[in-house]
Amino acid sequence: MSQARQEQAPKLSGHTGASQRETVPFTLRQLLAYFLRLGTFGFGGPIALAGYMQRDLVDERRWISRQDYLEGLALAQLAPGPLAAQLAIYLGWVRARNLGATLVAAAFILPSFLMVLALSALYVHYGGLPWMQGLFYGIGAAVIAIIARSAVKLVRMTLAKDWLLWSLFALNTLVTAWTAREVVWVFLLSGAVALMVKAPPRRRRATAALSLAPWAKVLVTGLHGVASGGTLIKILLFFAEAGAFVFGSGLAIVPFLHGGVVEQFHWLSDHQFLDAVAVAMITPGPVVITVAFIGYLVAGPAGATSASIGVFLPCYLFVIIPAPTYRRWAGNLSIKAFVNGVTAAAAGAIGGAAFVLGRRAIVDVPTLLIFAAVLAVLAGVKKIPEPLVILAAGGAGLLMKGMSAG
Repeated sequence: MSQARQEQAPKLSGHTGASQRETVPFTLRQLLAYFLRLGTFGFGGPIALAGYMQRDLVDERRWISRQDYLEGLALAQLAPGPLAAQLAIYLGWVRARNLGATLVAAAFILPSFLMVLALSALYVHYGGLPWMQGLFYGIGAAVIAIIARSAVKLVRMTLAKDWLLWSLFALNTLVTAWTAREVVWVFLLSGAVALMVKAPPRRRRATAALSLAPWAKVLVTGLHGVASGGTLIKILLFFAEAGAFVFGSGLAIVPFLHGGVVEQFHWLSDHQFLDAVAVAMITPGPVVITVAFIGYLVAGPAGATSASIGVFLPCYLFVIIPAPTYRRWAGNLSIKAFVNGVTAAAAGAIGGAAFVLGRRAIVDVPTLLIFAAVLAVLAGVKKIPEPLVILAAGGAGLLMKGMSAG
């Protein structure tokens, strides 16, 4: 066992010995290589990415204990910002504290950021990507199948036969399906209900902190020519607000971004905004990397960087600041009850999100057929790579769109 691993072990005070024995030793380099690969090839949005982490790191490699994963998932749901990125950051923190969190964040986000920069440059140069709508036609249906499969696996892992957790799951499914967003107050209420029923606390403690770093003024060129330093500051602050106050990751952040980018600042048209969302869906990694595409169209590479820093910095801070206290008290019965309630709420929100997204993506018989085919393939072929499924679905969608146009 490495020295870093030995130094980490005594700090797992909130976990049982059985939970520690479930894991096997691994190096930080191995973890970074995994997240670099996930950021490069991980398609399907935040829920699918969280599902990949559970499958790869908990079930197969056994690098992360089930308890650590569930705690990270609950913290990611409680805090605003992109769920998958926050979960990855927390798992990096579990392995090597702040250094691990920082390096994992970079490894996970950087590949999709670079891909989006390349697509953005092509978009600005050629004035749009008409073929993207055909790809998204098929990809959207395939993504719903991936989300649905991940939701079923999460339900099996977290709810067991607990009637209270199933009730919280059902409530959050209905709320998310009805409102088309994940409501943070329902998450907190779910945790509070589980806490009061299973382990009423004698006292409560809470801490929170947040700080934002400034960004240098750089004059750059976007769709509308040279952008001022003031525009870059607006980009940074707007996307920082999105990262700091919008709960629910990809599902909830899209309408928030539309209101600011299209209606408030008039940076993009509706068509350009939809193209930005499509870019996020056809590239791997966190769905909210769409902010880099938007930032590029407004103010070039520096705009993309400002938007990405703005949306990801708050979620990074919301993980590493509370993580020591959160982990130290995670073994407390009251905290466990609260986390169980929030996790049940997360599973319910995933089910509601699958319904909302499915209603938007499965719009006719061809998309229904693609959805059913992908679901059957994922259920029947255990080791098939999801990127291959996504590419095949995109090709099918492009072909069907071409046939309908013809």
